Amino acid sequence: MSDTEIDLAALLCSRLCHDLLSPVGAMNNGLELLADEHDPEMRKRCMDLLAESAKSAADKLKFFRLAFGAAGGFGAEVDPGEARAVIEPLVSSSGRTELQWSVPPMHLPKRAVKILLNLVLVAHDALVRGGTLHVGAENRDGECEIVIRAVGPRIILDETVKATLTGAGDEAQIDSRSAAAWMVYSLGKINGGVIQIASPAENELIIGALVR
Repeated sequence: MSDTEIDLAALLCSRLCHDLLSPVGAMNNGLELLADEHDPEMRKRCMDLLAESAKSAADKLKFFRLAFGAAGGFGAEVDPGEARAVIEPLVSSSGRTELQWSVPPMHLPKRAVKILLNLVLVAHDALVRGGTLHVGAENRDGECEIVIRAVGPRIILDETVKATLTGAGDEAQIDSRSAAAWMVYSLGKINGGVIQIASPAENELIIGALVR
């Protein structure tokens, strides 16, 4: 494994830990409150907090396992339904973002699914006030086209993330926030793939990938 691959793995682990810190911390707080609380109503609230935090942590682990890890089996293709199953909880958890799914029920190359998942993560992060996340993909003639469209009242795409997606960034500046973008670029450039970014309007972000 090269130093670059080790760096990418470390940054992806940092991103995973960062995202899990909030729900795991909430579970810890809930357990501490539960230990000292005797009022039945307050104990119920603590249990609700624990259940909600546990679900959030589990949902994020399932997403990252498929996006960063070896989930999906050892075959060359993955059922996109698996991707949708982990994307929906991530997108809808805040109640501010709606997912619109336009991916036909045909198996996609595993590399394309990982690119799709990481692009969803990038676009979802950019929807700082929520909105709508459109996810589309089509596999034909040995190529997979992926389009992620984010529409919302306020969209902020970190400049380092943007540069990393297209390979224009400095690897020395890549951190846990841009690790997903680095993974997209690294997987996408294989066999001459292309990643493109467009902002047709102030409240719209489109990221496309051609995976060969």
